[in-house]
Amino acid sequence: MKRKLTILGVSLPIILVADIVTKRWAVAALADAGRPDFLGGYVPLNLAYNTGAAFGISIGNDPRWFFVPIALLALALMIALVIQARPNDNLRIVALTLVICGALGNLYDRVRWDGGVVDFIGPISLGFMDWWIFNVADMAISCGVVLLVISFWLEERRLKREGAEADEGPADVVRPGPEPTQG
Repeated sequence: MKRKLTILGVSLPIILVADIVTKRWAVAALADAGRPDFLGGYVPLNLAYNTGAAFGISIGNDPRWFFVPIALLALALMIALVIQARPNDNLRIVALTLVICGALGNLYDRVRWDGGVVDFIGPISLGFMDWWIFNVADMAISCGVVLLVISFWLEERRLKREGAEADEGPADVVRPGPEPTQG
């Protein structure tokens, strides 16, 4: 449990501070800005307020109080998964920590004001579509979800391998076969 708390305790303040500071910067610097580019124009910066769900999915006029309980429920689930995780499963612990940090960052925006979650990175052209506008918390959630999927996939492979080894039994044990028939 100590390792889990250490990973969470180190990551949480770093990601939350980065998220809050960059969102405050975006609100101050991009409110009246044209369209400043970051990294030579590959990453445009645009201030946007997302009152809906992920990827701008809208649910009514003021869904804030719909999303706050859902976020709290999701946080409780993520914390339960951290507690359940094996102590040496660093990938799963880091993945869940990233999701928790990102969820808290966006929850902070939803609770502190009714303007919505501050997004400011993007849209980024992928050639065939524009990727949505996002923020540091969204990056943490996205990376965490990808790592969590990988963690579950690796666990499934491990369990299948252990199950196959258990079915085979030790290599030096001779298992009785069918009785020979007399002909």
